[in-house]
Parts: sequence; structure tokens; C-alpha cells
Amino acid sequence: MTDPQHPVAEPEYPEYKDRTFRSSGGIAGGVLLLALGGWLGIDAMIRGEGRTPWLALAGLLLAVPLVVAFTVRPAVYANDDRLRIRNPFRTITLPWASVSGLRSGYSNEVFTQSGAKYQLWAIPVSLRGRKKAARRKSQGTAAGDPSVANARRPGEAESLRAPGDQIMDDLRELSELRAGAKSAQGEPVVRWGYEILAPAVAGAVLLAVVLAVA
Repeated sequence: MTDPQHPVAEPEYPEYKDRTFRSSGGIAGGVLLLALGGWLGIDAMIRGEGRTPWLALAGLLLAVPLVVAFTVRPAVYANDDRLRIRNPFRTITLPWASVSGLRSGYSNEVFTQSGAKYQLWAIPVSLRGRKKAARRKSQGTAAGDPSVANARRPGEAESLRAPGDQIMDDLRELSELRAGAKSAQGEPVVRWGYEILAPAVAGAVLLAVVLAVA
């Protein structure tokens, strides 16, 4: 029987700092596209004649937000309370209690208790990485490497998994560990990225006007 004067302490869970996951390849490609597009667009606005400067301006207003949305913007943030997914046009905040599972297939996805599904754009699936990891595992097994035989033990299986799959394994573990915590309760919150949508729509409208009056 529990003594009311000395209540039993709740079990402590390990604290996880906010971890950020982003695609370095996507960011590099986005920066390159932005630099190239900016150089060509600004040059056309300065040196172009007739409607060319307006077409260049409209094109930049439309293209730059879209490039940012699909390359630089995507990110996944995870801590001991929630999973926050910043996709091209939306930001989804999921307390761990609202997450029913995470799945890795041809894309990485998270499912909520209500049945909603969201893709994790910042954690791309690499089929080449999976093939390389499978090849390392088969080679280790053939060579009798003991680390392969005990690959399920923490800290020993990372090299035998594709990076994206390993990240998803870590998120599943964190979800299972923290789903019952009081601070991880709540409902999903979805916010549209108007900072991306507004300039893109403005660029599309301006482009349509310039083409219409030509």
C-alpha cells in the first residue's frame, strides 16, 4: 500500500533535445538553382527590353518560392514532446500521443491516430543507400562478422541501415517511448505556409497579366 506521505515517483524518461533532420543534397541543389535563377532573372530585368523585365520579375516571384519550398524549406524537428514536420506548403505539429506509426517505403510517412498521413519531405528515401546497406550486411554475414549477427543491439546496426531508414527507426523508438508522457499529449496542428504561397500566387498572377496584355 502506498504511503500518502511518501508517494511513489513516476518513472523518469531520458530527455531528448530537439533534433533537426534536413536533406543536405536538397539544400545544395536549391541554393544552386536560386543562384542560377537569380543571376539570369536579374540580368533580364536590367538588360531586357519591352516586356522582358516584367516577365523576368514575374518568373522570379513564382519560381523562387517554389524552389525554396521543395529544397531549402523541408525539415523535421523531433524532441521528447512532439514531432514537427515542415513540408513544402505546410507545417504539421504532432504530439507523440497523436502518432500511430511511422512507415518507410518509397517515401517516409507518419500516421496519426485519426488516420491522417503526412510525408516527411526532409527525410528522403534512398534506394541506392538501401542497396549499399544490404550489400554490406550480406558481405558481413558471409565473412562471419559478429557485429552483423548481433546487429539488433543498440549502436551496432547503424552501418547496416540506410541513413533515412536509421532515422525513421530512431523516430519510431522515440514515439513509442514518449507516447504516454503527459507533456506529449494533444492533437495535431496543421499550418499552411502562406509565406511561400503568397509570393508564388502573386508571381503567377503577374505572369498571367503580362502575357495577357502582350
